[in-house]
Amino acid sequence: MKLTDNWFTSLSEGKNGQLVFVTGRLELEEFMQSKKLRVRVEIKWPYSADEVGMPDESTGALIAEIEPKLRRIMERDKLAILTGNYTGAGEKYWVFYTRHLPSFGERLNECLAPYETLPLEILCEEDPDWEEYLDLLSLNTPDIE
Repeated sequence: MKLTDNWFTSLSEGKNGQLVFVTGRLELEEFMQSKKLRVRVEIKWPYSADEVGMPDESTGALIAEIEPKLRRIMERDKLAILTGNYTGAGEKYWVFYTRHLPSFGERLNECLAPYETLPLEILCEEDPDWEEYLDLLSLNTPDIE
């Protein structure tokens, strides 16, 4: 199975009407069908938002620093795959599918060890049919000209 780097970006609206940027990964059908990555891990990072729901400059810079590290460490041997992320309405939200939750937790701690404690909320749930990912794909609408 080949992990590609093809993504789409879409705009959505948060509960309070603020803008949310949605980024979803494409071409994951083989991973989904393999049934090896059965656990969905959602990492939510609430932040103080500006008037349109985006992070302030320092929080945005920290997110931009951590995200590629987090992705690299999780995808190193396909322990987990980042399928999508959301930014806006006062939170950054990453969605991974993993094959081994204890190892995922160890790597998450390893990745975040150099940083001060972040206000992360983590949800882990069995999702062998990748229902959340399929919902994410429904947001991939062709550009309207």
